[in-house]
Amino acid sequence: MGEFSSTYESNPILDKLPSHLRQYIKPQNYEEYTPINQAVWRYVMRKNVDYLSQVAHKSYTEGLRKTGISIDNIPNMYGMNRILKDLGWVAVAVDGFIPPAAFMEFQAYNVLVIASDIRQLENIAYTPAPDIIHEGAGHAPIIANPEYAAYLRRFGEIGCKAISSAKDFELYEAVRHLSIIKEAKGTPIEEIQKSEKHIEFLQDNMGEPSEMALIRNLHWWTVEYGLIGTLEDPKIYGAGLLSSIGESQWCMTDNVKKLPYSIEAARTSFDITKPQPQLFVTPDFAFLSQVLEDFANTMALRKGGLSGLQKLIDSKELGTIELSTGLQVSGNFESLISHEGKPIYFQTKGKSALAYREKELVGQDINQHETGFGSPIGRLKGINIPIEDMSPRDLKAYKIYEGEIVSLDFIGGINVTGKIVTGTRNLQGRIILITFENCKVTHNGTTLFESNDELYNMAIGEDIVSAYHGPADLHSFDLLDHSLSPSSVSKNEESLNELESYYKTIRDFREGKNTIVSRTKIFQEIQEKYPTDWLLPVEIYELAIKSNDDKLVKNIERHLENIKLDQPKLGQLIDDGLALATVKSLA
Repeated sequence: MGEFSSTYESNPILDKLPSHLRQYIKPQNYEEYTPINQAVWRYVMRKNVDYLSQVAHKSYTEGLRKTGISIDNIPNMYGMNRILKDLGWVAVAVDGFIPPAAFMEFQAYNVLVIASDIRQLENIAYTPAPDIIHEGAGHAPIIANPEYAAYLRRFGEIGCKAISSAKDFELYEAVRHLSIIKEAKGTPIEEIQKSEKHIEFLQDNMGEPSEMALIRNLHWWTVEYGLIGTLEDPKIYGAGLLSSIGESQWCMTDNVKKLPYSIEAARTSFDITKPQPQLFVTPDFAFLSQVLEDFANTMALRKGGLSGLQKLIDSKELGTIELSTGLQVSGNFESLISHEGKPIYFQTKGKSALAYREKELVGQDINQHETGFGSPIGRLKGINIPIEDMSPRDLKAYKIYEGEIVSLDFIGGINVTGKIVTGTRNLQGRIILITFENCKVTHNGTTLFESNDELYNMAIGEDIVSAYHGPADLHSFDLLDHSLSPSSVSKNEESLNELESYYKTIRDFREGKNTIVSRTKIFQEIQEKYPTDWLLPVEIYELAIKSNDDKLVKNIERHLENIKLDQPKLGQLIDDGLALATVKSLA
């Protein structure tokens, strides 16, 4: 397993991951989390668990325990995986935003994707970038519910086959860029505003939404922002709500409209930069799977046909069609010819491969089809039986036989002339490929293909029964195109700055590692040197309450009141922190 195994303990689930998914995985580098990062995690988790124990689905608090997620410490994925394996899942750290199809495909393998970065203190209430609070504390606990876990895996299987549009990728890149610059320190406000305007422009000019856009809407309104129960008394299960202090409270008010969940949610777009104006409520987790299957019935994956082939052409991405014989053609589809609403010829450009039941056919790889693959499909003119249903006797009668020079006229004007070399059959004995030499393919007299020395392979199939994103056989193509972003310099105790050192000292005190420290002295130094920092005074306040140090309690309260006057936006965070200090224990 090369470099991959050096950063992760071997795991039966991870061992099954294909290399094109492994390319997104990076080591968690747990030692890089600073004491301030740990304090941010602890604050959000204490706040969330205190509040969510009342409004989240019961699976949430049970799931925190089952998935080994601690309130006091950022989860270490080694520890999580030892517990998750009992649920049949595993967690991996990835490079922030990854393409939607890859994200969903990870789910299909029962792999929980976790962005290992953590939000900065100034973005403590909400971050547009995926981070470990959103994914570790939001997504992970709910997978302990078996029905929901089954939904998530099935969603991944279907979602990664959804066909995108070229505009989807442009929007994905723009959102990814915005999340990075918003989370980065010192980004000029003008740059953020410019990026937001660009996203607004793209969102307003997407045209007819692609399958990927529609299924991402379903993902958003369930996995990210879903409510469960009744319209009158919904509970939270969506990770975006579970991990956002502000929005988990806001969503429970009458300001947010509650709608019954249905396939209509696929047509309801979302804006990640604003609180959601409406949310969908599913009666139970099983109903999510029912809607997902209804949606899958609308996809080219199940419908195929002319529209499915056209979607692949429009996507400009690697995709696959499956013919009625089971033959699968993978490549970048470039053009088609249709007749009376049915495709009669398709053409890929560049490297293409043929497969059957997701396994590449011998001799039909990208080296054989380096410049593309084109073939007629459908029935022969004047013959009632499609070629795929012909018995060996029928084939001989119609001269479709080894060594014969034939001229095959297909309905719609495609003609194939050449000498038959051989045929390839599937396991049921149906012919799926005919190989010619000295072959010429024309459409109403226009030459589409002419072979001189090389052989020509003609696909056999009356209809396109499926069309979907990605290759049939993952091993047919080189799908490695992602390079990991450089990791930040590892933090060690010597490289902590002074403020981080203060956070570490208080953390050590709370955990009983260093109890001779004067909390009053540290508070005074924080007051003097870092007068705008509010989170460490809140942590010291919590300790002062526990030890009944009334003088220190009053001093911290006065100091925090001053911060609130200077920075009113911090008021709610500070008040919540002080209220939490009096909570004796959290589940």
